[in-house]
Amino acid sequence: MDAPAERAVDFQSAGAWFETAPWVALLVRRFAHSRHFPASAISAIAVLAAHITMEHWKELGESIPQRLRQQLDFILEIDRLKSVLRRSYLVGADRKENSAEHSWHLAVAAMVLSEHAKDKIDLGRVIRLVLVHDLVEIDAGDTFIYDDTANLDKAAREQAAANRIFGLLPEEQATKFMGFWREFEDRKSPEAKFAFALDRLMPILHNVFTGGRSWKEHGIRQAQALAKNRPIEDGAPALWQAVESLIKQTLAE
Repeated sequence: MDAPAERAVDFQSAGAWFETAPWVALLVRRFAHSRHFPASAISAIAVLAAHITMEHWKELGESIPQRLRQQLDFILEIDRLKSVLRRSYLVGADRKENSAEHSWHLAVAAMVLSEHAKDKIDLGRVIRLVLVHDLVEIDAGDTFIYDDTANLDKAAREQAAANRIFGLLPEEQATKFMGFWREFEDRKSPEAKFAFALDRLMPILHNVFTGGRSWKEHGIRQAQALAKNRPIEDGAPALWQAVESLIKQTLAE
């Protein structure tokens, strides 16, 4: 059977529909976080979202210069990271952490724990990496590290997200942000290795100090937790020694 032909999007009517029913936009964005939602569909939704934003700017007038408008578009867009939920539970609160909270926590952790980096690092660069690395989750969602199936298309989903989200910025800033994101993902520089170590450390701390709540909900065993988090050692051996002990105590078998 031939694949169904793609239908053109009537942006004018679709834009009006989204404006009169904003909850639909939120629903579509949340559905886009599903691992069953292809990167091509996420990109199509992004085009529609960009059209709606453009129409809103027209209503507000043309007094804001184009470059500043692009920068403000980006700043408004990344506000959506606050609605992306992770698997980790907050310590002392009965709710899950969102990705914006996670990014902030990593930045502070970098400032506090930089002395434990394996190699000499530029702390300012580490902070930039951790603040930028999860912005792609606005479109791609938070992919659970223990979900092997969801991780199969993670790279494609996140690349599509990076192209759209960083593409909101003026060209030279878009290139710079894309570079930060790519550096974190490649984990080759000392800063990226340390940033990645912190990214793995924080959900472990949340689990340890909530009685292993998220691990237990998803049936994660000690061997899995140790295997998935061992790369912490590449960026911070001292942190890995502590983490290994915490995991073994929390997921004792």
